[in-house]
Amino acid sequence: MADGALANVKHIVLVLSGKGGVGKSTVTTELALSLVEQGKRVGVLDVDLTGPSVPRMFGVDGAQVHQASTGWVPVYTDETKRLGIMSIGFLLQNKDDAVVWRGPKKNAMIRQFLQDVAWGDLDYLLIDTPPGTSDEHISVAEYLKEYNPDGAVIVTTPQAVSLADVRKELNFCRKVKIPILGVVENMSGFVCPHCAECSDIFSKGGGEAMATEFNVDFLGRVPIDPGLTTLIEADGGSFVDRFTQSALYPIFKKITAKVVANCGDEVIES
Repeated sequence: MADGALANVKHIVLVLSGKGGVGKSTVTTELALSLVEQGKRVGVLDVDLTGPSVPRMFGVDGAQVHQASTGWVPVYTDETKRLGIMSIGFLLQNKDDAVVWRGPKKNAMIRQFLQDVAWGDLDYLLIDTPPGTSDEHISVAEYLKEYNPDGAVIVTTPQAVSLADVRKELNFCRKVKIPILGVVENMSGFVCPHCAECSDIFSKGGGEAMATEFNVDFLGRVPIDPGLTTLIEADGGSFVDRFTQSALYPIFKKITAKVVANCGDEVIES
């Protein structure tokens, strides 16, 4: 087994998409919370250096990272310490500060995140990435080689304009030999807050068809749920506290079970 900060991480999963705005951070957040509900110890690493949204998603915006003898200590969502977060958002003096870095500095920061965060014993490390197939992705793929990541969850929306870019991400994974755990079709329909009927405002089925085309697993469709936005926008981390009450929890429970199975882990029925 490889040494270093990730030596005691059982499973490493990347969340990727060639397109921006498809909901990678949302999918990462819901996947992490679903894994915690299964009793797993989970870490979330946000390597979107210029647009870190993970702290906000977990309601830990403004938290501080502390240095220990073993490295940076992740920010935990509660006292159980079953869900830890690391993001450049914790290192900015002002959360509105722009990160204006060229490739080498980005690569150095990603290397530091992967080498110097004291995750401890984790069942899953989820890595939330920026859109595209650029420096950050190449750096992560290179640095993780010795740890043999389990694979990537690919996020897309149903429209053709999104699918065109996400196909590039699938090809990127194959070029750098990152296994593909499956495709999530996000924003697939809109759940009416009044009658709970789901309308296909952005069409549907594009992600599933792409998964079939590339011969990879289709993990499921996730509709737009206004209730989710309300929980995320609320102060005090209510999304973390009330995720199991959201309409999307049953959907993500099934998606998470497929991801866990594709990682060769035991699926815990609850």
